[in-house]
Amino acid sequence: MPLQASSPNGPPSRILERRGGSDSFRYPDPKQIKLDQENSRIFLPKLGWLRYSNSRAVLGKVKNVTVTQSCGKWFVSIQTEREIEQHTPNGGTIGIDLGVIRFATLSDGSHIEPLCSFKRHEAALRKAQQAMSRKTRFSNNWKEAKRSVQRIHTRICNARRDFLHKASTKISNNHAIVYIEDLQVRNMSRSAAGTMTKPGRNVRAKSGLNKSILDQGWFEFRRQLDYKLAWKGGHLIAVPPQNTSRTCPCCSYVSANNRRTQARFLCAKCGFEENADVVGAINVLRAGHARFACEVSGAVMPPATGTSRSELLV
Repeated sequence: MPLQASSPNGPPSRILERRGGSDSFRYPDPKQIKLDQENSRIFLPKLGWLRYSNSRAVLGKVKNVTVTQSCGKWFVSIQTEREIEQHTPNGGTIGIDLGVIRFATLSDGSHIEPLCSFKRHEAALRKAQQAMSRKTRFSNNWKEAKRSVQRIHTRICNARRDFLHKASTKISNNHAIVYIEDLQVRNMSRSAAGTMTKPGRNVRAKSGLNKSILDQGWFEFRRQLDYKLAWKGGHLIAVPPQNTSRTCPCCSYVSANNRRTQARFLCAKCGFEENADVVGAINVLRAGHARFACEVSGAVMPPATGTSRSELLV
């Protein structure tokens, strides 16, 4: 909720200056906090009454409040505690294959196009960063140029966050169990530069791929799916991604020759042909069913990813 920082004790920035310039501070004692939702204002110690934009109703008992500064704007996050009823999930099971050309491909054949928020603003960001580099550090012109860079970064983050929330909400509302690849994004986006003695190959192409991977926000998408499915009584289960795009869903033949191009899958044994991302999503769904069955029966231990929720059904 955006804050309108005006109080008899001064704006929150004075507190940040005394605390060393941090981006946020927290009020852990709920007894010191007063909330007036009807008039869209909140009382915080040392700041007094502050008005805020009431983006959503505050439900439950207030436990703590965090005030955050981002790109010159102030936001208040109110953590509450309340009891909710256990929801019954809607829909069935689905497998999801994440990618760059298609952000998410579902095993039913549908897909979600990527937003590529960073790519859309990359030219403007580069221009703003170049302008800032030409200014004298810590001068007024340099600070104004820095604020311009921060505004572009904020625009990129907000657009990506909005896109991921809409995509994860749509999937969690329509499915009870979602299987997703346990992707190691840090390893996938590692630089290919190499060393002086052993220089890497295709460094420029790998650098562009790394930016595209990080621009998708796969981990944040998985995190949002995890808690949204839990809210609705559903479950998110991560499966190993090995050979999901190389295995034929018809004859189970595994070969790198099955996927000779990025978009098409053609089985070298039985001739089955389909979009490669759809095949990957189908294999993720099958691997998820097998893993879920083994976990419920106790044949294997759950993956140590913090994402599997199948043990709740045992």
